[in-house]
Amino acid sequence: MNSPATPGRDPIAEARRQWVAHGWDDAAPGMAAVTSIMRAQQLLLTQIDGLLRPFGLTFARFELLRLLSFATEQRMTMRRAGQRLQVHPTSLTSLAARLAEDGHVERVANPKDGRSVVLVLTGSGERLVEEATAVLNAEVFETIGLSAEDVAALVEVLSRFRAGRGDFAL
Repeated sequence: MNSPATPGRDPIAEARRQWVAHGWDDAAPGMAAVTSIMRAQQLLLTQIDGLLRPFGLTFARFELLRLLSFATEQRMTMRRAGQRLQVHPTSLTSLAARLAEDGHVERVANPKDGRSVVLVLTGSGERLVEEATAVLNAEVFETIGLSAEDVAALVEVLSRFRAGRGDFAL
């Protein structure tokens, strides 16, 4: 749950001031950047979770459904889905199991390799992800609270950061 903001006080700016006051001048900008990113993630996830709750989804489950909806024939191996979503196999197995229990995906043996599993989006999964996407688009993605220029700059900076950390190759 979010605490109400104190008017005129940015807690991260105060933390940065404290970092400097304690002699950690070189680390203060990085601490402020990391803490800002983490707080922004918390704010967005809280909003998104609230919007997805009526659909019985978490953001991770939504992402898997959306990925499958984009795939050829709305199916994909577990391995490829894990790579695309950058999710550990154990986490993906849990996500897929929950979605299968709810009837939104089917897990079938891979006809090309009996040792692996293919995830197949069901009709109910397709309807659910379309409804959830419409809500997220209207309530979050189209109205993120930044100008188009700021959004483009933010994506560019974070892309360079992620590439620099080995998340993907430029």
